[in-house]
Amino acid sequence: MLVAIDQGNTNTIFAILDGDWIVRKWRISTSESRTSDEYMVWVAALLKIADISPTDVTGAIIATVVPQGKLNLVLLCRRYFRCEPLVVGDPHVDLGVEVRIHNPREVGADRLVNAVAANQLYGGPLIVVDFGTATTFDIIGEDGAYLGGVISPGINLSLKALHEAAAKLPRIAVEAPTSDRVTGLSTLEAMQSGVFWGYVGLIDGIVSRLRAEHSSTMEVITTGGLGKIFLGRAQSISHVDYDLTITGLRLIYDRNRDKCGSIPDED
Repeated sequence: MLVAIDQGNTNTIFAILDGDWIVRKWRISTSESRTSDEYMVWVAALLKIADISPTDVTGAIIATVVPQGKLNLVLLCRRYFRCEPLVVGDPHVDLGVEVRIHNPREVGADRLVNAVAANQLYGGPLIVVDFGTATTFDIIGEDGAYLGGVISPGINLSLKALHEAAAKLPRIAVEAPTSDRVTGLSTLEAMQSGVFWGYVGLIDGIVSRLRAEHSSTMEVITTGGLGKIFLGRAQSISHVDYDLTITGLRLIYDRNRDKCGSIPDED
């Protein structure tokens, strides 16, 4: 089995895969100070519930956008899964795609992983929209190359800023409206409408400009938990794929599995 770890700025996802089947997937809040031992206390309990032994895991791969969190995830894999993990972004890890931007090392690992999976599953040219802490738009060319992208504030980040900067505005959840009416008849409705339809405009507007700039009617694939609420409202969205990043990690692991090795048990 493979453990695939996707560490974002807000949440960290652990997935256990058997071949191309995602057996289990768990989420924990990201903390750069969480130790490998603390991770394992949490992971061990979930593995036990799923009737999986740590010894069933024979490989590991990590993608993180939190540099300070990398070491403890690596130590988790070494100490408790007894394997040397692949880390996306390390020089010896081959992604199988060309990164055509000024400084390839600037690109977040999750964005590159998404590009690998999207190209493999859907084929370029296309745009991947990821609704995370930031809302990102990544462009994959017809030949599968990563061509750059766009970074916007994430939806929950925008809501938090609105609530904290305006004393009378409450903290609200992001929800799809029950109708296409834009006008809010209360403060809550006005906020929900502004956030939802504002991001619909953001998505369709940026996609339209990207398509024009690249002279292509690129398909749009979304991932991240909020993608589903925009399907059917943002006209540019073609598909929602919740497991895009985990699939990308598996594909990269399969491509580089000869570079992995087990670690002998300690005496």
